[in-house]
Amino acid sequence: MSTTMTTAKPRRELPPLMQLTEAAATRLRSLYAGGEAGKLLRISVSTKGCSGMSYEMNWVEEAGPQDEVVKNHDLTVLVDRKATLFLIGTTMDFKTDKLTSGFTFENPNEKGRCGCGESFHI
Repeated sequence: MSTTMTTAKPRRELPPLMQLTEAAATRLRSLYAGGEAGKLLRISVSTKGCSGMSYEMNWVEEAGPQDEVVKNHDLTVLVDRKATLFLIGTTMDFKTDKLTSGFTFENPNEKGRCGCGESFHI
């Protein structure tokens, strides 16, 4: 009687759900220490704009049952579980230019953006 052992194939490592640049981490630290102390940033995706989808950011008191917890640069950011497939591999940055400043997203899943940059499609 021979015993056959089945060896599971090694799973391919998934890319991180989201990462922060140093600029985004610095800005987020100042927000967490200032007016948004005690809150967490939740990132989600909604149907909106001329390209179909838009990033949304909201402050919440605590993680909910539908949140994925992302830890990067010793900071915590929440991602709405419904948005995870759209955001896998995304890098959140903070940019400042002459007229504006704000968080931006470099999402490898995006196939295009609208002309004004407010929405994207996958």
